[in-house]
Amino acid sequence: MNAVNTLGVVGAGQMGAGIAQVAAQSGLNVVVTDVNDAALDKGKKSVADSLARLVKKEALTQAASDEAHKRITWATALSAHGKADMVVEAVSENEALKKKIFAELDGIVKPEGILASNTSSISITRLAAATKRPERFIGMHFMNPVPVMKLVEVIRGIATADDTFAATTELARRMGKTTTCSKDFPGFLANRILMPMINEAFTVLAEGVGSAEDIDTTMKLGMNHPMGPFVLADFIGLDTCLAIMEVLFTGTGDSRYRPSPLLRQYVDAGWLGKKAGRGVYKYDEVKK
Repeated sequence: MNAVNTLGVVGAGQMGAGIAQVAAQSGLNVVVTDVNDAALDKGKKSVADSLARLVKKEALTQAASDEAHKRITWATALSAHGKADMVVEAVSENEALKKKIFAELDGIVKPEGILASNTSSISITRLAAATKRPERFIGMHFMNPVPVMKLVEVIRGIATADDTFAATTELARRMGKTTTCSKDFPGFLANRILMPMINEAFTVLAEGVGSAEDIDTTMKLGMNHPMGPFVLADFIGLDTCLAIMEVLFTGTGDSRYRPSPLLRQYVDAGWLGKKAGRGVYKYDEVKK
């Protein structure tokens, strides 16, 4: 299989914009699509702000930043991915939506092209079944924020071909990432371990064992985590955490993965985390 030189990204949100930026910085031509111009404008601003920060820190030259900008094309139609060697889907954790996108991409992307999902928990095998190219379908789970985090979790579906896996790991390496390989099991590696910890933190909070601040401080200073589970959950999005826990619980049938009622209640209240201005903690322009 030929190397990936043109990468498509579906979704211009935080993850999609980050993937596009890192790909463009590594010399790839990138096409980003989203449903409307407003979503694309938000993605463009995210990339521009991120690159500007790197230039300010002298981690990137202005010339390199300008070149990265030039390598990214933005469009509202999936048909823009017709010449892509590989397309990574980075939309919300909604299986029906992802399947719909992949069914459309299957008829657009050239037959030898690879389709990948940035899903953090949904079955790669099930998503691949929405296409006629399951052997050229794979999971490519980037960590957030993409420009900073070094890991890409690669997930093989039951039909993923060896050359698809090789091309994907090579692409991740070219983008400056380190890869791990996971079997196609609910939650994969990262979230199978991380999300139950976050879920248990909500259970401990609901039981009044400790305050949110004390729980976060305990995990930060006692376990040497860079941030506590609630700060991390607010950053990820509580709705995303809940969706992943539901995938784990449904996929395994194991009661230890049952979502915390408090986590569900926060999501029901619209307290989705930093992006909503309120999660476990409150956020404003002064206190992030």
